Amino acid sequence: MAKLGKRTTAARAAFADKANVTVEEAVALVKANAKAKFDESVEIAMNLGVDPRHADQMVRGKVALPNGTGKDVRVAVFARGDKAEEAKAAGAEIVGAEDLMETVQGGTIEFDRCIATPDMMPIVGRLGKVLGPRNLMPNPKVGTVTMDVKEAVEAAKGGEVQFKAEKAGVVHAGIGKVSFDDGKLAENVRAFVDAVSKAKPTGAKGSYMKKVVISSTMGPGITIDVDNATGN
Repeated sequence: MAKLGKRTTAARAAFADKANVTVEEAVALVKANAKAKFDESVEIAMNLGVDPRHADQMVRGKVALPNGTGKDVRVAVFARGDKAEEAKAAGAEIVGAEDLMETVQGGTIEFDRCIATPDMMPIVGRLGKVLGPRNLMPNPKVGTVTMDVKEAVEAAKGGEVQFKAEKAGVVHAGIGKVSFDDGKLAENVRAFVDAVSKAKPTGAKGSYMKKVVISSTMGPGITIDVDNATGN
């Protein structure tokens, strides 16, 4: 979420008496207090009652936001031959094999999503320490290790968002832009929360969704009533 500074003091004060509001109220507040000169992203952070250090408490998944993210997603694909050509035709910005591995190893990562065909995983596997911490490592569980390269690239370009719980049990993602219609942002919020809800791991104990917060890039966060966000 955005760091708070002097420029957000007034906005934070406006939020002082606002807590556990509806999704629609939160969206309106975030948009009203987005004062940057650029089209700020709207971000969501969810505090979950899980410890992802345990395999049976890991939360991971993907969701196709109904109204997209408003972000131009750069896609890299590890593939050869016909699958490489398929990736290029589908709109992937970067396609390669060993050459792409060497580029990434050299510290150049100019993409937001990484996809690989299964036969490329011995090569991609060498990049685990580089791609893993950035949540860019291809994984069959979220459809980024696949032979259907065309579908994977188009999904990434079309607003599909991946999520993964961090050490503290927090899941976060961009779910739109301040310029989006209020209703479309609210739909995206609920779609994301619903996907995380359905990804509840078997090892989760007690309260699963503890807190849901949205904010703009430069603004403070506003806490949403969990029951309202999940439609319960």
